[in-house]
Amino acid sequence: MGSLDTPTSVENGATTHSGAKRDEDETLTLAAGEAAPPAAVGLEGPFRKRNASGMLPLEVGTRVMCRWRDSKYHPVKVIERRKLLPGEDDDDYEYYVHYTEFNRRLDEWVKLEQLDLDSIETAVDEKVEDKVTGLKMTRHQKRKIDETHVEGHEELDAASLREHEEFTKVKNIATIELGRYEIETWYFSPFPPEYNDSSKLYFCEFCLNFMKRKEQLQRHMRKCDLKHPPGDEIYRSGTLSMFEVDGKKNKVYAQNLCYLAKLFLDHKTLYYDVDLFLFYILCECDDRGCHMVGYFSKEKHSEESYNLACILTLPPYQRKGYGKFLIAFSYELSKKEGKVGTPERPLSDLGLLSYRGYWTRVLLDILKKHKGNISIKELSDMTAIKAEDILTTLQSLELIQYRKGQHVICADPKVLDRHLKAAGRGGPEVDVGKLIWTPYKEQG
Repeated sequence: MGSLDTPTSVENGATTHSGAKRDEDETLTLAAGEAAPPAAVGLEGPFRKRNASGMLPLEVGTRVMCRWRDSKYHPVKVIERRKLLPGEDDDDYEYYVHYTEFNRRLDEWVKLEQLDLDSIETAVDEKVEDKVTGLKMTRHQKRKIDETHVEGHEELDAASLREHEEFTKVKNIATIELGRYEIETWYFSPFPPEYNDSSKLYFCEFCLNFMKRKEQLQRHMRKCDLKHPPGDEIYRSGTLSMFEVDGKKNKVYAQNLCYLAKLFLDHKTLYYDVDLFLFYILCECDDRGCHMVGYFSKEKHSEESYNLACILTLPPYQRKGYGKFLIAFSYELSKKEGKVGTPERPLSDLGLLSYRGYWTRVLLDILKKHKGNISIKELSDMTAIKAEDILTTLQSLELIQYRKGQHVICADPKVLDRHLKAAGRGGPEVDVGKLIWTPYKEQG
């Protein structure tokens, strides 16, 4: 599965390009449908103004101001264009644009009337055009999102990254229907070619089969007898349930899950070797069944001690702490295995901050109880957190010093309390007594 399953950002604060620390649960991107940021006041960079006459249809790469859903104009870059009707005028195009202030998830098709043609600008030197990162935002443009799942692709070289971005630049599925929710998608997902002409897909929320039409879903639901993910229920506490799905035993479900997840995960490569992975599906349960809210995947055998590969909370269920719950759950499985664990690398910046928040809360709670009289080895044995992750976490908090050839933990109660407050609260607690699970063993 490889790079399909790289850990994602779930919770904690990050540092902007200016170095300003952000609050926990705050991100530099905007989720689709949220309140708009202040109107943009102009474009920056080495661009020169061009007259709109003779410029239609707009070329790919054109910079222009576009009216967004807040009725205000924001700078965009034209990513792609398509003719609405054959043989019509040159202005009868629609354009796929990237809002340069925002994350790629807000890219969309717009009509010509949404563009301010008087603001057209063309790059003087394409080599210096800015990367599409969505990080140029003021504090007023940020919104607290508990679990936004965005990641980089640090393992790719520049050429591979450009190829990936070219292949995935246009969102192919605009919306999906999953259970009682209609969800705007964020990114491209490589569905089979026969779904290329579908702007909306309908998913069975239990078996994750997807269809082009509502009527197909309705017929399917009359026949589908599943009321929860396939596999074994390994945890039930209140309305929360966790199912373990073996990618080898439930291959179609696992592949459908990957298609679905990719709609909300940027810069990930989809593979089909789901046989090598276990999928842990978190559900909210009611009298209609167990409804998936998120999941994480885990390699069956990891020489690098990876205890989590991919993690996602679906948009309707974000800001409830479920991402934190999933991270905590992955470590409870490691404890049951009697192994230390760590998330699959490379971690994105925000992914690292998500884990750093979890590690901080867990480690500092123990340090407070033991008043610092504990070794890193003992911390690792108690928490299943890898010693290297403990060391880097405590070093980042300036809670560890190197004296006379050994690391010494500094545990001033006031300092610990300050760091714990900054780390914020965790998600729903994992009741270990409700976890009924045995580690995976290959059956002969």
